[in-house]
Amino acid sequence: EIVQKYGVSLLYTAPTAIRTFMKWGDDIPAAYDLSSLRVLGSVGEPINPEAWIWYREHIGAGRTPVVDTWWQTETGAMMISPLPGVTSAKPGSAQTPLPGISATVVDDEAGEVPNGADGYLVVTEPWPSMLRTIWRDDQRYVETYWSRFPGRYFAGDGARKDADGDIRLLGRVDDVM
Repeated sequence: EIVQKYGVSLLYTAPTAIRTFMKWGDDIPAAYDLSSLRVLGSVGEPINPEAWIWYREHIGAGRTPVVDTWWQTETGAMMISPLPGVTSAKPGSAQTPLPGISATVVDDEAGEVPNGADGYLVVTEPWPSMLRTIWRDDQRYVETYWSRFPGRYFAGDGARKDADGDIRLLGRVDDVM
């Protein structure tokens, strides 16, 4: 209703909300004019392929690109996302680091995993919006984000490199929040 009433062009929501919409059925989105939508965004948790496909088909009328974005409050900006009109999207995959961001998936010994393997998401180089510390607790900042894989920012998320080397987020692997 809000999309139709206000001509919303960008809809950004969480996979949990999308899965709830799926349970309500296809009739609700079909009852509204959603043609103003240019981009559909997903954030907050990994999106499963079934929800991604439903979101694109029923909210985006099969034509609107879905961007599965990965970022954290601590990163200060989106870090991993497909680029609508530039990259081909994959259901359930955040895909590649944005320009200027260096991220990869590593194993327990901090070695980069091969395509098809699971591991831990790390950012390997500084980025412009990165946090510099935790207010009045520099040691906690180092222990939380930089001690597991020295010299690399550990996001606290599990990830998989698919056959093409694209990144699929698997969810939290620790209690960093």
